[in-house]
Amino acid sequence: MGTIRLGTASPGTQATTAETIALIDSLAQRAAASNIDILVLPEAFIGGYPRGSSFGCMIGDRSNEGREEFAKYYDAAIDLGDTVGPAGGGAGQRWVKRQLGSDGDSVRGDGSREELERIASYSGVFLVVGCIEKAGGSLYCSVVYVCPKEGMLGKRRKVLPTGSERLIWAQGAPSTLRAVSTTIRGVRINLAAAICWENYMPLLRQTLYAQNINLYLAPTADNRDAWLGLMRTVGVEGRCFVVSSNMAIPRADGSSNDNVEPAKGAAAKWVSRGGSSIVTPFGDVVAGPQWEDPDGLIFADVDFRDCIRGRLDLDAAGSYSRNDSFKFSVEGLDLDPLPY
Repeated sequence: MGTIRLGTASPGTQATTAETIALIDSLAQRAAASNIDILVLPEAFIGGYPRGSSFGCMIGDRSNEGREEFAKYYDAAIDLGDTVGPAGGGAGQRWVKRQLGSDGDSVRGDGSREELERIASYSGVFLVVGCIEKAGGSLYCSVVYVCPKEGMLGKRRKVLPTGSERLIWAQGAPSTLRAVSTTIRGVRINLAAAICWENYMPLLRQTLYAQNINLYLAPTADNRDAWLGLMRTVGVEGRCFVVSSNMAIPRADGSSNDNVEPAKGAAAKWVSRGGSSIVTPFGDVVAGPQWEDPDGLIFADVDFRDCIRGRLDLDAAGSYSRNDSFKFSVEGLDLDPLPY
């Protein structure tokens, strides 16, 4: 059984949604040229992460200017053709299998789903992309899994936006934590994403481990030094490979915001410093952290049998779970482990 090349990058959202999707196309082609099998891109990459924005809100008051800012942010989000669904969970497998709408609907949404599927198919690269998704009148911080052969296999919606993100992003349902599987050159990969500070939710991490994932994806907006330590913990705890991706955005490009407290030293030149990385099931950092590099690709060749080798002494959802004493369930989600 051969190795799989995992890749990630730290690009920043472009001025328009169309330009950002065009950049994904370019990154996918570059990834293909580097023989990358799976490419992970940052949280909110399509639509943007509005770092420093207040949308004109304070307790008890919202300004007209803030409402207009939100309207523009809504316009930049993509419509993947899904519903709001129970608790913000969308239509699940009915959406994946294109069973929504009438039989004559060739495209449901604004065409973004089809364009991302085209990019993956043309490049041959499995894409994991963070995006701001609109459904009904609400926005969701989402992640899509795009297979080059089968199209979109699934979609996450962040279950608990962090801090003031809750002002602009609705809550997604835990049912969207469903892992998906793909096979690359005979290697079965069970993968799922935890978005940004969802990674600080122990029970959410356990939800992914319980489904027997061997690839843990962590698109984020956190560029603190402590983040890498968390990713190393996840690798060891879950005995899985971890790929994290965050945007590197220099202040000089106009993305800075006067409401953000000025940083000190080298960080003062960056709105976000990136820090994308790849970690093994034993906590070793094999690529990155990719600081202050919005243009490069980083990658590592990995042996997924390392995940099984690591289960010799630690299986957080199996032999180490003591499920005779600790009972765990997730509303709307089947936690039966996927096979390797």
